[in-house]
Amino acid sequence: MSRNEDRLGLGTNPNPDQAPVPAVATPGGPAFSWSVPTEFVELPSQGIFYPAGHPLAGQKTVEIRYMTAKEEDILTSRSLLKEGVALDRMLQNIIVNQDIDITSLLVGDKNALLVAARRTGYGPEYQTKVTCPACDSVEEYSFDISEPPCNDFRKEAEDNGVNFTSDGLFTIRLPMSNVEVVCRLLTSEDEGRLLKEAQRKDKRKQASASSTDAFRSYIVSVNGDDSIFTIESFVQSMPARDARHLRNVYAAIVPNIVLNQNFECLNCGYEADMEVPLGLDFFWPG
Repeated sequence: MSRNEDRLGLGTNPNPDQAPVPAVATPGGPAFSWSVPTEFVELPSQGIFYPAGHPLAGQKTVEIRYMTAKEEDILTSRSLLKEGVALDRMLQNIIVNQDIDITSLLVGDKNALLVAARRTGYGPEYQTKVTCPACDSVEEYSFDISEPPCNDFRKEAEDNGVNFTSDGLFTIRLPMSNVEVVCRLLTSEDEGRLLKEAQRKDKRKQASASSTDAFRSYIVSVNGDDSIFTIESFVQSMPARDARHLRNVYAAIVPNIVLNQNFECLNCGYEADMEVPLGLDFFWPG
């Protein structure tokens, strides 16, 4: 799932790192009340890839409420888990501006909100099982998810010769065919559709086509031709070198959070930076 660098933590609580003190009811007095704090989460995209009219167009942050017991109920709802929409429902519930449709979020922005929501619900320490890549031992390891930075997608784009357009798209020149493809960023809805398609093919014992399915989803035009037939024809015949280049460059320039932290194996002493493994215990600890 993911950047929250320089969070503002604004809200009714003057100290965003400290939960407000509840007003405890007294006999015959007012009912229990709790002012749920909020914080502003930095969007990795900085809002520059959303179309005009979208609530997040040009917005660098988005305000969310802290998770409460109500959100825990959502995350443990069997029906929502079975449908695969528990996380989306939880995020939709805590986002302050209800004009924002969670499924319209860019993937990296949604990741940033998921990490921020998890931190407000269960704290910045994320303890999970990690398999050492050197000795294959499995151990409990603790990661700090309090301040995951955003990647520098502009520098990645410059390094890879990618040009952004005024309408939130970007162009990539492929090395083998010298074809110029215009691409867009995938949203949470796109990601969900690709996942369902992969699950459908797996259920029917069909060959996986995750790469070409993804290409079809984010390629907008090929050498200026935006017809579905041209895009499909190119995806099917794209040289392997071009396909690899497109995958790698696209992954590098997608605005996202960076969840890489130092790992040191207690068994063999192996030490390296690794991507924080986000398992089921990320939102369902214990």
